[in-house]
Amino acid sequence: MLTIYGIKNCNSMKKAFDLVSELNIKYEFHDYKKLGIDAGTLKKWLDAKGQDLILNKKGTTWKKLTETEQQQALSNQESLIQALITHTSLIKRPVIDTGHSFIVGFNEDEIRALK
Repeated sequence: MLTIYGIKNCNSMKKAFDLVSELNIKYEFHDYKKLGIDAGTLKKWLDAKGQDLILNKKGTTWKKLTETEQQQALSNQESLIQALITHTSLIKRPVIDTGHSFIVGFNEDEIRALK
């Protein structure tokens, strides 16, 4: 079964939910705004997809961080993981765990390929 990670009220998330429902794909939803996210999960994502794909630098949360906070987050993986745990909105949405790979961001073609 898929696990979709993200924040409920987000346009990318709504598109992902609509598409998996249309495709009749069963999934669990992990709202990391409410439930948090653990360092182990973030490390798996970062190792598999890299910080450029996982870290959402286009959002307001990143832009609200001071330059020092941004530099600290980018200094090493451990610091980035701590920043993502503290500011979950920095994680690009959705992250879809298929059980053997991850889809990061709304990608209709990749999601349709799951069917």
